[in-house]
Amino acid sequence: MFFTKLLILFVIVPVTELYILIEVGKKIGSLTTIGIIILTGIIGAYLVKGQGFMILKKIQNDLNEGIMPGDSLIQGAIILAGGILLLTPGFVTDIIGFIFLIPVSRNIVKKYLLKWLKGKIKEGNFYYREF
Repeated sequence: MFFTKLLILFVIVPVTELYILIEVGKKIGSLTTIGIIILTGIIGAYLVKGQGFMILKKIQNDLNEGIMPGDSLIQGAIILAGGILLLTPGFVTDIIGFIFLIPVSRNIVKKYLLKWLKGKIKEGNFYYREF
């Protein structure tokens, strides 16, 4: 199972992205395609910066009030993943990255991520330690 996930992550996703980039390049031109990739990277970096600072501020406020910032930490992780996806060249990764950065869709992702984590904990495949 782990090998299959690695295969998808490191082989199938890049090959799919490359295929889509080539096909889009044929339709709209290679320079336009490269321009779109650069533009999505710039927009993504700007969004990650803004969203990231907002989450960091929320985490600091929660800690100052003695509240465990669990929700903010999860949102921060999703924003970080979105930023990484936007820096990866390709249209599919860009779409997923933007989904991770838009607050409404990020909350949907967070809901499914929490459901997945709870399932892993129940199965005994995920461990955490309190300090």
